[in-house]
Amino acid sequence: MAAASLNFSTWIVLGLVFALIVAPQAEARAFFVFGDSLVDVGNNNYLATIARADAPPYGIDYPTHRPTGRFSNGLNIPDIISEQIGQPESPLPYLSPELTGERLLNGANFASAGIGILNDTGIQFLNIIRLFRQLHCFEEYQHRVSALIGLQNTKQLVNKALVLITVGGNDFVNNYYLVPFSARSRQYPLPEYVKYLISEYKKQLKRLYELGARRVLVTGTGPLGCVPAELAMRGTDGGCSAELQRAAALYNPQLVQMLQELNREIGETIFIGANTQQMHMDFVSDPQAYGFVTSKIACCGQGPYNGLGLCTALSNLCPNRDLYAFWDPFHPSEKANRIIVQQIMSGSTKYMNPMNLSTVLALDQSMT
Repeated sequence: MAAASLNFSTWIVLGLVFALIVAPQAEARAFFVFGDSLVDVGNNNYLATIARADAPPYGIDYPTHRPTGRFSNGLNIPDIISEQIGQPESPLPYLSPELTGERLLNGANFASAGIGILNDTGIQFLNIIRLFRQLHCFEEYQHRVSALIGLQNTKQLVNKALVLITVGGNDFVNNYYLVPFSARSRQYPLPEYVKYLISEYKKQLKRLYELGARRVLVTGTGPLGCVPAELAMRGTDGGCSAELQRAAALYNPQLVQMLQELNREIGETIFIGANTQQMHMDFVSDPQAYGFVTSKIACCGQGPYNGLGLCTALSNLCPNRDLYAFWDPFHPSEKANRIIVQQIMSGSTKYMNPMNLSTVLALDQSMT
């Protein structure tokens, strides 16, 4: 296709010009979200699982000041992207009984805390919506929408939609490194495990394309060894866990390579890689530059770095969440999420490959 034949840098320059002209007027488009707790907006509230965020102090800074199932003090990444692309509301959890009628046309969030690329990731959380099942729900969603607007209009809605998928961290934290001598660590040395993950993920992304996704943001893992939970359990002298950082350093570059391969095989730029490891490391390594007092201590938690156990009503709780990069032992604060989304929207190729989301939206707008 013509889009694929142009040099990516040319697209980026053109896109930035278009962005200045069309981004403020960009029409809302459907938005679909797949993944784990970093992007779950409440599906697990409807499931029999311990992986849930439906009790205070979760949601303390959400507009309602009530827990919603988001693993955040307030908004998470899909919420903030929804704001940026002009959606009337963040897509509802697919399991929400409120997701009916016209609200279906806004998109849906299929994410479920605890899941990974592999089906055996997060088995300790029992009933969660594993990735293959999330894709099945997406197919089911399309049948529901077809009954409302017809098959052809549904196909167009899905093809024009923005898709976000955030998965992979749990395959290390809640699988390979969950316990010493885990089944997967006995099966594979780390480099081979990463290759296996990438090959399995590629199959899932191909399936997503087959189901109609044409603009897909794929985030890498964050700096796995630097979250408060890992500092508390595996850190050395206040430093990040070297082994988990090694895992992230192996996984993320191979993810970008795989996305590039997929785009070449398809013949157009479908998959956009977001280097969330670098986005996180910016404020992990220099929190003060981003207005944080710390990137080591979680706002909500207990034990060293507030990194042990769950965030509950009995936990230590910081009075000002905007001063903390991490809300709980594993998840960024709303302020940190806003910094991440800012880079997704307008970051350089250091953060976004091959282009940022503002450029994608501008290009799409120019072609309508």
